[in-house]
Amino acid sequence: MKDIKLIAIDIDGTLLNSERKLTPGVISTIKQANAAGKKVVICTGRPLAGAREYLKPLGLDGQDDQYIISFGGALVETTTGYGLIEETLSYDDYIKIEAIARKANLHFHASSDDCVYTANRNIGKYTVHESVLCSVGIKYRTQEEMADKKIYKCMYVDDPEILSNAMAKYQADFDQLAKEYMLVKSTPFYLEATRKGVNKGTALKALTEKLGLTPENVMAIGDEANDLSMIEYAGTGVAMGNGTDLVKSTANVVTADNDHDGVAQAIKNVL
Repeated sequence: MKDIKLIAIDIDGTLLNSERKLTPGVISTIKQANAAGKKVVICTGRPLAGAREYLKPLGLDGQDDQYIISFGGALVETTTGYGLIEETLSYDDYIKIEAIARKANLHFHASSDDCVYTANRNIGKYTVHESVLCSVGIKYRTQEEMADKKIYKCMYVDDPEILSNAMAKYQADFDQLAKEYMLVKSTPFYLEATRKGVNKGTALKALTEKLGLTPENVMAIGDEANDLSMIEYAGTGVAMGNGTDLVKSTANVVTADNDHDGVAQAIKNVL
């Protein structure tokens, strides 16, 4: 049995069930892991503000020695909000990424600490969804007004068919973008862009090394494409039963789905 000292867990589709709730079994098991001295690190595309409601019942919130990887790996911070590693997009990056949204007629927003910014007054329903999910506000800002904003990631957000069709129609543009930035489709209606080489896996690696651990000490649990990098990095990569086929084929272990305490089952195996 590997000596697991850090357990990295995605939120949506992994930590939470299909009703976006924590189950008693998951809460209890994570508390047991924490009590046993294992670091439980939430790894999410959300900001810290959008994860607090789950950190609190798990006993992980507001602590200088507990960590969260947010914005898909662009920020590593303590659960008190002290930043350790930060990888932001520049204003030029924002302009370049946003230009494709205009060309492809896709809804788009940029994510910062406390809000999502959109340059489109016709705010898309998925931007509203992201705002509610992440407990942050929405602000309209022109391109010029974004020059001094801290941006962790940009997101193309639209109905799955609209997004997929746009990616096919403007494949050359998106292919070029993928050469310059980290592009990942975290859900059928979200295409996220962060700095090149920035993902959950690189952030997890940086935190692991900062804590003096090795990949063999790490378990990572996830379900979607944006979890692949951390599952590949971890000595023990775990796919949820509800995960994509690619995630399942990449992982070392496939656990139960998120409606049957898959996270709890995986953790119990290393307690």
